[in-house]
Amino acid sequence: MKKNRNLAQSQPMGEVRVIAGLWRGRKLPVLNADGLRPTTDRVKETLFNWLMMDVPNARCLDCFAGSGSLGIEALSRQAQAVTFLEKFANAANQLKKNLANLKTDKGTVHHTDSLQFLAQKNSGEPFDIVFVDPPFHHNFVPQVLVHLAQNGWLANNALIYVETEKNHAPLQLPEPWQVIKEKTAGMVVSRLIKVS
Repeated sequence: MKKNRNLAQSQPMGEVRVIAGLWRGRKLPVLNADGLRPTTDRVKETLFNWLMMDVPNARCLDCFAGSGSLGIEALSRQAQAVTFLEKFANAANQLKKNLANLKTDKGTVHHTDSLQFLAQKNSGEPFDIVFVDPPFHHNFVPQVLVHLAQNGWLANNALIYVETEKNHAPLQLPEPWQVIKEKTAGMVVSRLIKVS
């Protein structure tokens, strides 16, 4: 049994590509692990077209970071800082290695459960952009949105990107939040929410 577990830990690596900015074209190794589903280049390109004017100098929070693809793309495009939340130790460690290889000190990785982390009151600066791309079919998004709204995580006029499976229940947003962009690509729905 132990031998099989070791084999699982030494699975081949996948990779994600930085689309634009400082590290354009860089390919970064990511774990091939169950539940780790990096945002596709196509969806990522749409998202960052939406955010083009908002990312420079923004403070970003990457919940359920996984490969860190979204947060690293934001750093490449001149975000001020990105905080990454990742529950699984191997993924968090790989993300730290990738940030070190990019020679940036603007990314901070927390090896933590995102829901537990966000359930606390924020004691630091609020975030301008939040990426919420959790594992599908766990219904984490409603809880995340409640925590973000109630615990001081969001700056005035913050933007929240939410990626869900196509058959996810409709999002219940606090007043006066609104979905300002939405796109479906295959079985993935991407939404950009404006907090006001």
